[in-house]
Amino acid sequence: MTTQYLDLFSRLIEGSDGGKREFLEIGRLAGRFPAASVHSSGDADSISVWCSNDYLGMGQHPAVLEAMKEAVDKYGAGAGGSRNIGGTNHYHVLLEKELAALHGKDDALLFTSGYTANDGALSVIAGRMDGCVVFSDALNHASIIDGLRHSRAQKQIFRHNDPAHLEELISAADPGAPKLIVAESVYSMNGDIAPLPELADIAKRHGAMTYLDEVHAVGMYGPEGAGIAAREGIADDFTVIMGTLAKGYGTTGGYIAGPAEVIEAVRMFSRSFIFTTALPPAVAAGALAAVRHLRSSDAERERLWSNAQLMHRQLNERGIPFISDQTHIVSVLVRDEALCKRMSALLLERYGIYVQAINAPSVRVGEEILRVAPGAVHTADDVRGFVDALDRIWDDLGAVRLPGARAVEAK
Repeated sequence: MTTQYLDLFSRLIEGSDGGKREFLEIGRLAGRFPAASVHSSGDADSISVWCSNDYLGMGQHPAVLEAMKEAVDKYGAGAGGSRNIGGTNHYHVLLEKELAALHGKDDALLFTSGYTANDGALSVIAGRMDGCVVFSDALNHASIIDGLRHSRAQKQIFRHNDPAHLEELISAADPGAPKLIVAESVYSMNGDIAPLPELADIAKRHGAMTYLDEVHAVGMYGPEGAGIAAREGIADDFTVIMGTLAKGYGTTGGYIAGPAEVIEAVRMFSRSFIFTTALPPAVAAGALAAVRHLRSSDAERERLWSNAQLMHRQLNERGIPFISDQTHIVSVLVRDEALCKRMSALLLERYGIYVQAINAPSVRVGEEILRVAPGAVHTADDVRGFVDALDRIWDDLGAVRLPGARAVEAK
């Protein structure tokens, strides 16, 4: 490669608002998580992880590990190909049936990730309906944005969690055009919840199809962990439910569940489904064990919510701002990239606490956060210790507290 091309990429990196991305090399310790090993200069030290999406700790659950080990022993490491050409395993079929049943839908379809599920499904659903107009929340995930771009459908963006703006936009659209409303139930950076009943009502009034991303809700909310729409008793009002196996279920992969006709159309035409190797059978087996366990156990969900509520209270007592108290995603609002990175670094250096600083493009410039995820695997004492540590660093760095608040001495 000539120097001129390398210079182009160097300038691209230097011009990035967020700077170079730095990665901490860690190994989550099965049976001991949230403990993890961190490798630096050949040495391994133990840290405590506070930014994992394995919210319920299912990535180390004995039933999940045993299912994966059995599947590896029986079927080997890989799927052997795409689902269309020799890669469909019985565990794929069983998992799809389980997910369809979880959401009360006709059928489900697996993808290799949540990203490819949104990209592949939306490119077909929006792209194969002639003249479709899509109404998408302003803070929808990048995978939704890419799926809608690939669909080439007309797109209207409504303000985040603003049903009135959605109503305004959809009312101005051609009454005869096919319409699709796309939203997430739990937003990954704000940790807030969409006004699902209002969105469902608008869809009914205007004859719109609905697509709901429940990635940060499945496993964690609703009866049997079926998500926020199920918790609200309106899952039937959403045409397609999209979810992941990589968060509440502790493995990897994505899926959609919905009417048989929609699922079959996506199965037939989705490029990200057709042209990629299937999930390894062991991964599907582990995910199946996780889904089945969480359909019958509320213990993990109860611990998760108890820890989240405790953190909300502790942060409020200290006047440390965070965006939303609606969910387990606690986004501590710093609003400064350098300060946010310094806080993350000091938490790790002084206390062995790992929580990642989030900057652009994941959030807008000036809205930088520490995205904290108190999980079911943390204890109440862990939560208190985390907030005490953050409180000290907040004070040391002179970060702004909520009006009238001050640091609280650790007890």
